[in-house]
Amino acid sequence: MNEKRPQILITNDDGYAAKGLRKLVTLMRTLGDVVLISTDEVMSAKSHSCTIREKIYVRLVQEEEGFKEYRCNGTPVDCVKLGYQKLMAQKPDLVVSGINHGMNAATTVVYSGTIGAVIEACMNGLTAIGYSLFSLDPDADFDHLDTAILEITKRVLNEGLPNGVCLNVNFPKRGDELMKGIKVCRQAACRWVEYFKEQFDENGQQYYDLEGTFESDDIAPDTDLWALQHNYASIVPTCFDWTAHRYIEPFKNYESLSI
Repeated sequence: MNEKRPQILITNDDGYAAKGLRKLVTLMRTLGDVVLISTDEVMSAKSHSCTIREKIYVRLVQEEEGFKEYRCNGTPVDCVKLGYQKLMAQKPDLVVSGINHGMNAATTVVYSGTIGAVIEACMNGLTAIGYSLFSLDPDADFDHLDTAILEITKRVLNEGLPNGVCLNVNFPKRGDELMKGIKVCRQAACRWVEYFKEQFDENGQQYYDLEGTFESDDIAPDTDLWALQHNYASIVPTCFDWTAHRYIEPFKNYESLSI
């Protein structure tokens, strides 16, 4: 009797044709039965947005033994919601998002549609991992990630994750030297320095493009940025509880305010 294969839901925020997504599908199909629900368009920086005032359409574009592919006009979070609520016969054993073109380290994670999908899964009790590559090149080389992604994924499938915790995994781009290994670390406290660039369309109407540069001054050896800059993969255990727990007691004196 054949052992039951894990049920794996995949999504991303780079659209259905992204090279990183296709690599992830190939890898996950060696580990389980896959349902892919990808976005029609690039949804970078959509964070945890979901669709509530527009129609969401989803269509099946491919089906074969152990694999179904859907495309959706919604966000990555919509894809996860539809997957486990409507399109899968059972809740997935694992939700995997990526492989994102571009890092989701440090504060970039706040904006990420890739990680938004992972957090959505985690919030609903599903085991979830986000994978990203530190390269924005649409034709980036992902082949050096195969072993690491398979080993991390197999361990999570076998051992699970703590309740309310998901994994944000980033990889350095391929270089002349082999990746050195894995660092489990914290999210670096860095920032985007942004500005709006004034533009004019073909009708002379003014509009704005948001541009910016990433500044990293928190690059201690226990951070994800340090790991990536020194040719390590970074794993940041991530949760959706935004409470600043260590400050609850210092703020207790607010309870004495007269209201």
